[in-house]
Amino acid sequence: MPDSYVIVTGAAGFIGSCMVGYLNSLGEEKIIAVDEFSRLDKIPNLEGKKIVQKVERDHLFGWLIERKPVVRFIYHLGARTDTTEFDYAIHERLNVRYSKDVWNYCAAHQVSLVYASSAATYGSGALGYKDDHAIVDQLEPLNPYGVSKNEFDKWALRQSAAPPHWYGLKFFNVYGPNEYHKGRMASVIFHSVKQIRERGYVNLFRSHRPDFKDGQQLRDFIYVKDVVRVCHWFSEAFPVSGLYNLGTGKARSFEDLVRASFAGMDMEPDIRFIDMPADIRDKYQYFTEADMTKLHNAGYAIPFYSLEDGVGDYVRNYLRPSKPY
Repeated sequence: MPDSYVIVTGAAGFIGSCMVGYLNSLGEEKIIAVDEFSRLDKIPNLEGKKIVQKVERDHLFGWLIERKPVVRFIYHLGARTDTTEFDYAIHERLNVRYSKDVWNYCAAHQVSLVYASSAATYGSGALGYKDDHAIVDQLEPLNPYGVSKNEFDKWALRQSAAPPHWYGLKFFNVYGPNEYHKGRMASVIFHSVKQIRERGYVNLFRSHRPDFKDGQQLRDFIYVKDVVRVCHWFSEAFPVSGLYNLGTGKARSFEDLVRASFAGMDMEPDIRFIDMPADIRDKYQYFTEADMTKLHNAGYAIPFYSLEDGVGDYVRNYLRPSKPY
């Protein structure tokens, strides 16, 4: 049988590069890395990692037609992830149309697929955070990014021609190494450590809702090391295809997150509050918590990092020593 390959899209980005690193750690080196490689700030994410080919994002499908590699699995982790980008046309091109092209390739060539959906699809959470296919058409995301992710989920569920196995993973708040290029969209932990270094305290957004105290906005924070482990598990376990939540199942406050960041720096916490920028105030999720029943029922039994353990590992082993993943 000819050599077969794994494709990782978004391979130079945050989760994608961690995925490549995790696959390497398992001995997988026949990896085709897809991204927009002109982004110089993402180059460090792939340093030291073993791949066989880099392919520019916009050239992928022409390259596949020309080279005809035997592909056994695709991790489609590339996307426009900026929740403050309000030009839907950008999200539609990169998150919807491109994802349809990936799906159609997988369906035509019988390649199994994991793709990145998002907890942003749940919007305000009015319908809860359960990865139930029955509610997907009713979800109302709060920003164009979330809309694009939900539009693709809806499209995927309607397809009769599908990959042999496919999994749309609704990532909750992912943090960890290799997010250094993300700027404003990097995790609160990344920004907290930067603030601690520069001024000794951390600013958090005030709550603009009476039912949430300042710093008590709640999110389901998940360490990227858990995310890539789950992605790989799908490529081996092959449970029933569909949408799956990927969080820890336990919401924690931003104050907890920052306190864990200070602990990783061996410093006493000093937290101050500032107004939330007006451009995101009415699009802000005050609570997210993944219902993880579906993944656990599918057979995934590895415990997730706790917030304190995950943040501690990230801060002590990566952010403090400025060590790349």
